[in-house]
Amino acid sequence: MWELLKAVGMGLAMLLPLTNPVSTVAVMLGLSRGMSDRERRRQATLCSIYVFVIMAIAFYAGQAVMGVFGITISGLRIAGGLIVGYIGFRMLFPDERDAPEVEHRNEEIQLHQKRDIAFIPLAMPTTAGPGTIALLIGTAATMSDERPFSPWVMQVAPVLVFVLVSVILLLCLRSASTIIRLLGQSGVEALSRLMGFLLACMGVQFVINGVLDIIRDYPLVN
Repeated sequence: MWELLKAVGMGLAMLLPLTNPVSTVAVMLGLSRGMSDRERRRQATLCSIYVFVIMAIAFYAGQAVMGVFGITISGLRIAGGLIVGYIGFRMLFPDERDAPEVEHRNEEIQLHQKRDIAFIPLAMPTTAGPGTIALLIGTAATMSDERPFSPWVMQVAPVLVFVLVSVILLLCLRSASTIIRLLGQSGVEALSRLMGFLLACMGVQFVINGVLDIIRDYPLVN
């Protein structure tokens, strides 16, 4: 049992800084304007489920999946960066058609409620992004080669770690509705612009990291 606790503790220590549930809450605050509390809870639940699935697939089948499709970590970083950057610019410079005219307000709210933000960008790449996926793939390869724990621990510990990370994320995201009520509409609008800027910066940084990976892996000068 002590060995299991040690393995789970190590897994949480590695994953939580990378997944960073607090940053996911901030992104959700910026993207969930117009959503009801019920819809936010639904998005939070779906995001937690998606994160668990992504981490499990990355750990158990990541190398095989990326090998089949010829995807590299650098490609994953660049693709994730483009997606995050696009969403960030949309938040920073909202479409004029999204202006809150009274006669279209109910229709806008319905459109916001139907929008699904649980998978992209909350689950991927904000929470389970390229860094998390790369860590899980590398950890799976290391555990397979070195076998640092008992066989039953190596089977049980990853699932427990993924469940705990997903539960922690869910609890954090559930607090978004309370934060939004405290901020009010004007506060949410301002936060949305701020998070749009930060998302755009994150997207650019993802792309930069991907390009640097390519330069490091395929140097022009030998």
